[in-house]
Amino acid sequence: MIEILQYTPEYHLQWDEFVNASRNGTFLFYRKYMEYHSDRFTDCSLIAQRDGKLLAMLPANRDGQVLYSHQGLTFGSWIVPLKHFDVTVMLEIWDAAAAWLKKHGIATVIYKAVPHIYHRYPCEEDLYALFRHNATLVESNISTTILLEDPLGFDRGNKSGTNAARKAGVVVEESEDWAGYWQVLDQVLMERHDTHPVHSLAEIELLHDRFPQNIRLYTATLPPACDDGKAEIVAGVVMYFTRAVAHSQYIASSPRGRELKALPLLFDTLIKSAQEAGYKYFDFGISNENHGRYLNSGLVQQKSRMGGRGIVYNTYKIAL
Repeated sequence: MIEILQYTPEYHLQWDEFVNASRNGTFLFYRKYMEYHSDRFTDCSLIAQRDGKLLAMLPANRDGQVLYSHQGLTFGSWIVPLKHFDVTVMLEIWDAAAAWLKKHGIATVIYKAVPHIYHRYPCEEDLYALFRHNATLVESNISTTILLEDPLGFDRGNKSGTNAARKAGVVVEESEDWAGYWQVLDQVLMERHDTHPVHSLAEIELLHDRFPQNIRLYTATLPPACDDGKAEIVAGVVMYFTRAVAHSQYIASSPRGRELKALPLLFDTLIKSAQEAGYKYFDFGISNENHGRYLNSGLVQQKSRMGGRGIVYNTYKIAL
């Protein structure tokens, strides 16, 4: 018989070890990542076990009668092991979890499935279980992704932009100047979208300190005009590196950077670097707003011209 438990801090080490060995876990599911904003969410992560043996874990939070998997994460499926687990076990887990959730006052589950590019090995048993529990698709966001083992390459315009930026002296490199880039990013977001980055400077620096190999900043700069000057950041991107995916977010280019075509050079450098490092995918991220109902056509076309093609980040709703 499967038993459902609510996560408590005593499971911290066991949780992280399970994520590390799982089929579909990423560093976003480590407790040090999930709990950096614990003041904003009421954690209700679940653990499924049989005869004391851990079978699966669900990163989740609770808001009233709704369980989310997890509002503070891009996605949050049941995390499952590589071996000795099939769809029959997943169905048992969902049945047990549904009973536990109803008993504890949960009426609805909002479930953000892990996109297949983040799977270490095929891992969509949860999607079949969602169907069996009459889940409905309530949100679908389109991301743009490059298969690095067979990239389509840049179109003529981006190739030209890459060469132009290189000739103009733009330099692409990893950076620790989070404060400098966050100033550029915030200004661009305010001017173009009247908004701020989801992460504050303090939060992104904290996460980088906790996961220095996974969360990294890359900038495109112009060399200083004089020896005692400082290089000017004209574009940048924050990269999240998981086992198989190099994922970009917080992409921004200043007016000067747009003039110099800094972003094509930045992405050309990062895509080739990810390919050489053995990553399977380069993911540009989603191009949606309003829970997927609005598509930024210009943005998705810009990404596709760099060789990316679509995958979806889907969210489901289950009424218990």
